Order: sequence, then structure tokens, then C-alpha cells
Amino acid sequence: MKIHLIGIGGIGISGLAQYLYKKGHIVSGSDQKKNRITNDLEKIGIKINVPHSAEAINDQDLIIHSAIIKKDNIEIIEAKKRDIEILSRSEALPKILTSDKVFSICGAHGKSTTTAILSVIIDSSSIVGAYNKYFGSNVNYRSDCDEVVFEADESDGSFLNSNPYFAIVTNAEPEHMEFYNYDLEKFQNAYKKFLEIAPHRVFNAEDPFLSSLENLSGTRLFPSKDIKIIGSKIIDGEPYLEFSLKDFGNFSVWGFGFHIAIDSSLAILTALDYGLDLNTIRERLLRYRGAEKRFDILQKKDNFILIDDYGHHPTEIEVTLQSAFQYGKMMGNEKIIAIWQPHKYSRTIDNIDHFISCFAGVSRLIILPAWEAGETAVHIDFAGLFNNYNLSFSDKLIVKDQKVILSNGEELTDGLIIGFGAGDITYQLRYI
Repeated sequence: MKIHLIGIGGIGISGLAQYLYKKGHIVSGSDQKKNRITNDLEKIGIKINVPHSAEAINDQDLIIHSAIIKKDNIEIIEAKKRDIEILSRSEALPKILTSDKVFSICGAHGKSTTTAILSVIIDSSSIVGAYNKYFGSNVNYRSDCDEVVFEADESDGSFLNSNPYFAIVTNAEPEHMEFYNYDLEKFQNAYKKFLEIAPHRVFNAEDPFLSSLENLSGTRLFPSKDIKIIGSKIIDGEPYLEFSLKDFGNFSVWGFGFHIAIDSSLAILTALDYGLDLNTIRERLLRYRGAEKRFDILQKKDNFILIDDYGHHPTEIEVTLQSAFQYGKMMGNEKIIAIWQPHKYSRTIDNIDHFISCFAGVSRLIILPAWEAGETAVHIDFAGLFNNYNLSFSDKLIVKDQKVILSNGEELTDGLIIGFGAGDITYQLRYI
């Protein structure tokens, strides 16, 4: 088929584009501007139009668009004129994920890491919402197997369309509640339905909601009793965690923190349920080298460490900072500077008390302007709300070797500096 994807510069749509292209379809796409993702897609042969243009629509068989694309988009209008089938990303998933063996992973936190780890263990096709450093891409395609490890998305309900053979849930903390009209029962019922439609299930049974699903069969992980942390170590400046899982013995994985052990354990239990042997799982787990933007160590030299993290919910920031404190201490660098770009006014306001507390222990907190993500700007008194911190503000960042420069000209040249956010902070930290 000839397939055109609108909003192809986003990590989710780009993953589908690569997967379709590698399956042999003729794929094109468009976005408002170029970025690293569109550049990578062009390198493998996908034609990209920037910006959106009616000329991009011609004789395609199918148009797929991201959730943020509106009905008045010029390409949507042109496709309607030409009577071309138009599907949202969510609507398109059943056409794309046709494999009988889709390992579909969702949850408020940890789904990208769990997906990346499981994709390395299963060693199959995979579509992840982050660049998997082992594969060097967010997509791995293998024509010689029918398994697909897929990072599903609960933010728009599309995880229900992911055709799960295995449904894996890291947790079900309320998030993206605006999509569910702030109706907790509607939100939780979506998770329940996701688990019910899959013939195999693996989930974190200590999650308050998931623990209530007593009548639902499946492999249940009880982290507090099933996982024991054995120790942490630094190998060539990289963090590694050793832990035991139930009576399956010890495992070693890239990363620090109990949350990494949970994500790894969910992947291990899934692989065991699928029939892989323990030795293969243990060996392949060692191949995992982290996922981009998940405790992503960009620079480490002398007394300067720069880390990029996608954490944009206070729970994510809180647990990641614990890893940062541990990593900094083991690297002999206990000065922790957090740079936070709030993502969406609605999320910030809904979780403001937790955001105020989640940065506890940092030497300094620097706040960037909120990333609007299509929302109307709302005033939030960050200076007043966060005045118990050593607080600074910056309009933007300029990063060079061993140096982060704030908009007022101040240079940060030492300490462990970790950026949090799902907006463009990742590009600022990577000096793009």
C-alpha cells in the first residue's frame, strides 16, 4: 500500500512509519518542521514533506494521522477531497498490528523501559516509544518471526486496539485523565478491558487498582516480596543493578533503582510465560543498554555529568532522582541539579502538590517555561510554590562540552545535572 502519515515527526507515529516501511509498504509523511526523527526516516528512504502541504497528498491508499492533528489540517482536507481513507493512529493499529503474537505493554510509568527490555529478551520485531540503544532505533523489524513487542498508549485509549496476545501492565496510576473526562471508573475500566481481551496477562499486582482484579487470571508480580535488590555497581561509568526474582535466581541489568528491577521483572516473567528458558533470558537481559531519554547519560567527564530523562509526572521524577542520587554518590558527585520543563498545564496543576515534593534533596532546581503541548497557557506561580528550593528560572538552555548555559548567562560546569520533561528540553540538552 501507499501510506502517508501526518505528524510523522512524533516518536509514536514514526515508529509505525518505520514498521510499515520495513514490511514493504510505500511510506511518506509530513510534519510542521524537521527534527532528528524526520532526518532518520529520510535516511532510510521515507519521503518527508515539511511543512504540511496539500501537494503531499496524491494517490495514497491510506492516510494515518497523530492524535494532535486537527480536522482542518490542509492534508486531511485534501485527502477527503480525493476520497482517501483517513485513520487516526489509534484507528490504524488493528490494520498494522496484525501479528497473532503482539506483546503489548502499557502503564503510566515504565512502559518504554519495559518494552525496550522485553524487545531485547524476545529478540523480535518491536516498536518502542523511545530509541532502544541496543537496536539503535525505536523500531526493530524481523521478517523471520511473528512476534511484535509494542509499547501501547493509554493516553488516548489506543492500547485497546493493539491486538494484545500478552497484555503487560506496569501500573495503572491515574494519568491523562483529561482523555477520560476525569472519570476514574472509565479510566480503570479501560485497563481492565485491555487485560481481558488478551489471552495472556502479566501485571504489577501491587498497583492499587490492579490488585483489586482478583478474578482476572494471569502472572502477578508482587515487587515487595518477589524482588530483592542485591547490589549496584558502576562498569565503565555505566550503572548496573543486580537483583533476584522469586526463585529464579539473580539477574543483572543496566540501570539503577527498584523501578528498573520491576520493569525487568515484568519482562522476565513475560518471557518465561512465553517459553524462553532462564539462561537465555539472563544472557539477553545483559544486552540491554538503556533507552534514549530514560536516565540517558549524555556527558560524563571529571566532575560534570549530564543526564536527560523523559520523566514528566512527579512519580517518575521522584524515582529517577533516587537513581540519580545513588549514581552521583557512586561517581563521587553528590551535587544534584535538576532542570525541569513542566509538560502540559493540566498535568502540572492536577499534580502540583506532588510536583512540589518530588524534587526533595536536590541541590538546586531550575524551571524552564512550561511546554504547552497544545493547551492554552495558564499562569502558575512557580516562584511562590517552589520557594523552598534553591530555585532559578531559565528561558532556554545552551549545552556545550562540560557546560550548561542558562538564559541569564550563568554557566553550570560541575555537578550531576539531570533534565526532566517530555517537551523540547531533550533537544536543548543535546545541543540541537
